[in-house]
Amino acid sequence: MPGEPSNVRRLWSALGPGLITGAADDDPSGIATYSQAGAQFGYSLVWTMLLTLPFMAGIQIISACIGWDTRAGLARNIAERLPSPVLLFIVALLAIANTINIAADLAAMGESLRLVVGGPAIAYALAFGIACLVTEVFVPYHAYAGYLKYLTLVLFVYVAVAFSIDIPWLAVLKATFWPQFSANRDVLLTIVAVFGTTISPYLFFWQASQEAEESRLSYRRRRDGSPLSARAFRHIARDTWTGMAVSNLIAFFIIVTTAATLNAHGLTKVTTAAEAAEALRPIAGAFTFELFSAGIIGTGLLAVPVLAGSAAYAVAEAFHLRGSLELPANRAIGFYAIVSAATLAGAGLTLTRIDPIAMLFWTAVINGVVAVPIMIVMMIVIAPRRGQTTLALPVWLRVLGWLATVLMAVTVALMLWSVL
Repeated sequence: MPGEPSNVRRLWSALGPGLITGAADDDPSGIATYSQAGAQFGYSLVWTMLLTLPFMAGIQIISACIGWDTRAGLARNIAERLPSPVLLFIVALLAIANTINIAADLAAMGESLRLVVGGPAIAYALAFGIACLVTEVFVPYHAYAGYLKYLTLVLFVYVAVAFSIDIPWLAVLKATFWPQFSANRDVLLTIVAVFGTTISPYLFFWQASQEAEESRLSYRRRRDGSPLSARAFRHIARDTWTGMAVSNLIAFFIIVTTAATLNAHGLTKVTTAAEAAEALRPIAGAFTFELFSAGIIGTGLLAVPVLAGSAAYAVAEAFHLRGSLELPANRAIGFYAIVSAATLAGAGLTLTRIDPIAMLFWTAVINGVVAVPIMIVMMIVIAPRRGQTTLALPVWLRVLGWLATVLMAVTVALMLWSVL
């Protein structure tokens, strides 16, 4: 019928926090980790993208449902179940890791722009940081979310990058569905880093808070009446599965691209996303290099606000501050002060002798380690309590959440065993 929205338009309008969260997972720090995996180990770790997909989707759906049902973020829900010192410890780890991530992302964005157009990388990094901060502070959530959603489309440049070079797809498929690798220290360390980048704590806090925002604003909550109706759950699940699938698909192509270029030419060490882009130029040509660099900048513009926002939501809830991206700055001064502090601290690190880029890989490892206790706490939050109504989640989702937690715990344990 004329005037009716197309199926594609209806699908696009139905997507929201899940898509944004999945796209933010492929930030410049993640690109650096996936690039290192491809450069160092070739195609042998592409299977991690297939393995982690159901687990990351499951745990993100759980965090989203917590936010939608309670209209509160993850930190506030954790505070109701665990002692304050535990909450503060988790929030402190999250804030520190996020600040380092912001610094690394801004530095990678500045360096990528310098490689393309020349000029001072530090100035570009600071400009990107200020632009992200101004947008997050002065644009209300309902408009800001739409901007972030459209920005996710930049991720598909990495699909274009992969198809701009020659790739032995039979070898890729074999490595994906029939993995073979040696369980040595370097491999286990990289797997933990990949898992920590894919199933990352800041994503739990971000999506829970965004679903809480959506729950307060959305007509679906008012129409359904119940906290988490079947319709709301289907919407959350569809949105989140889409976002996580996009996230892992892009990561898959990044690993494949760097394996087919850098690893195939003996370049097995990259420490930054910008370094990966620069290494691609003489091997894959200027077009591939420019696409890769553009993707770094675009994903950084998406991820930096998510990193700062997730830290702000967690800290604000831990200290009982009023906080929401929908509120103007003068009504949530503490919340926006935290957003500003996280962003500016990250930008400030790019001016010091501290090399946040060198800490990228270890930040991903730390995220993997920190994710385990946070995932355990999330599963405790949704566990039934005597005399209280529990979250109406299907059994398969609860099982998937515990399996994801066990997977992360076993991986971290194997990594620690290999190191010690």
